[in-house]
Amino acid sequence: MRCVLSCFLCCCRACASSPDDDPRPHPPPPPASAIRITQREWGKRMQRVVVMRHGDRLDQAEPIWPANKPRPWDPPLTDAGLLRAWTVGKRIRAAATAGGWAVHRVLVSPFLRCRQTAERAVAALCAVPDDAALLAIEDAANVPLDTSRLKVSIEYGLSEMMNTQAMGGIVGKVAPGVKKWFPDLPELEAVFPAGTIDHSAEPIYPEVPKWEEFIMEARSRYASVIKALADKYPNENLLLVTHGEGVGASVSYFEMGLEIYDVEYCAYSVLERQVAMKPGDEQGGEGFTADSFKVLTKSGTTGIQYAPVPESWFVG
Repeated sequence: MRCVLSCFLCCCRACASSPDDDPRPHPPPPPASAIRITQREWGKRMQRVVVMRHGDRLDQAEPIWPANKPRPWDPPLTDAGLLRAWTVGKRIRAAATAGGWAVHRVLVSPFLRCRQTAERAVAALCAVPDDAALLAIEDAANVPLDTSRLKVSIEYGLSEMMNTQAMGGIVGKVAPGVKKWFPDLPELEAVFPAGTIDHSAEPIYPEVPKWEEFIMEARSRYASVIKALADKYPNENLLLVTHGEGVGASVSYFEMGLEIYDVEYCAYSVLERQVAMKPGDEQGGEGFTADSFKVLTKSGTTGIQYAPVPESWFVG
């Protein structure tokens, strides 16, 4: 169920004689650009995947909200949730910049709360103001965007757990008779900033999972979809906007022996792995090898609380 992370050991060997003993002139060290070219020729790069939960949902603030709605499973965000999504989007951008990388692609659960969260996060990632200026901007409205920075698409495999436990009794009563959970794709995509939508992207799951998933089935789904999306776009860093169980699975399935205790609204994890493209297939596809994902997120730093499972749990 959980993947064991790979460890890498590097060895170096000292030269048999000191370079000072060689009377010949020493060539200058290669420039940094030459080193980067060599690494590019090898086709090796670090891929990052950020897995983010949606913001504060309205039905949690107003419990009667679902009572008379045509889609009671699909509440919007509260104003606080919209603000939180914008703020955390800026935080993800700043952390990526500090680490020397950027998000290239955003894949989103079809639920409205996730699409609204992604819209604010995408605005933060595409905002023209630099990171320092962006931190002082409190509202995403009217912020100029460079929409060429990334692409966005819907991924049904990132959907909420399809069961009564996740969606509540009201949804549980009507769910068996639901024939169409969401509007058509163009309506789902309409919330995203113009110019960011990748119309050519095909989702891993062509529709939402079947109703009454078991919890462990849903967690396994999240983990497999995270891996499948990373493999589908090996040359890109991804932001996946999903639900609390999905964020939890992104930690517990990729680092053995951890128990997830809490996933706050807009909490996120960061996964990293090395990808090596085969010669002639630098644009992606199946011509690559990849290490296991490493979980970079530390408990309590990005809204996720976890701890090692006691060893006694594995006995007997």
